[in-house]
Amino acid sequence: MLSFPKDFVWGAATAAYQIEGAPTADGKGPSIWDTFTHQPGVIDDGTNGDLACDHYHRWPEDVELMRALNLDAYRFSLAWTRILPGGRGPVNQPGLDFYSRLVDGLLEAGITPYVTLYHWDLPQALEVEGGWLRRGIVADYARYVDVVTRALGDRVKHWTTFNEPWVFTWSGYALGEDAPGLKLGARGALAATHHAFLAHGAAMPIIRANVKDAVAGIVLDLNAVEPASDSAEDVAAAKRWEGCQNRWYLDPLFKGAYPAD
Repeated sequence: MLSFPKDFVWGAATAAYQIEGAPTADGKGPSIWDTFTHQPGVIDDGTNGDLACDHYHRWPEDVELMRALNLDAYRFSLAWTRILPGGRGPVNQPGLDFYSRLVDGLLEAGITPYVTLYHWDLPQALEVEGGWLRRGIVADYARYVDVVTRALGDRVKHWTTFNEPWVFTWSGYALGEDAPGLKLGARGALAATHHAFLAHGAAMPIIRANVKDAVAGIVLDLNAVEPASDSAEDVAAAKRWEGCQNRWYLDPLFKGAYPAD
């Protein structure tokens, strides 16, 4: 019989662009996903996230659904452009207030908020300057993290810096399948990854300084890899893939260096 530890946390998870809708409400600026999904031919059926689940307007109903499901936790991401519409500059208080109300509503329902700071929706204004290919993005991200953790850190104790950097670096900057839709190959993906990890490193001490008793980290998408056979070619191919998918992300975190191979 399958059993779970007593301290196992049951919850649900979403991302801002996937559910919020309201792409221009209350001063929100455009993200790379707003731009990407409005390009003809990018989405097979031509849809986009302008409405999505309309969570921005219907969040009380969504919290009530979570309460009815007896969830312990809810992991959601913040839309950077609701808080800093141009990626930097003055804070858009209505956008920040939206997340503050959501956090309060979750706590009132007995649901622990888990905040993801970045789930792939970079401000379009920063992408125009080079996005994750530009080293200056590290300082932009650090300021965003500082603003948010100062505002919500009195109530939110669980923080994720990035959701699945493999996806937004490779699919976004190497293959062009996700926003911002660039096809720069491995060079683009590795540059974007490097800057994302520098941003993660810059964010962690900010979170710890602004949030008492913070539980913080990063979410990686890792895969088990086995060679198709015992042949030298298959073993080498498996090592290459495992290095790109797993060790390229694990080694900087645990060893402070990228895999030599």
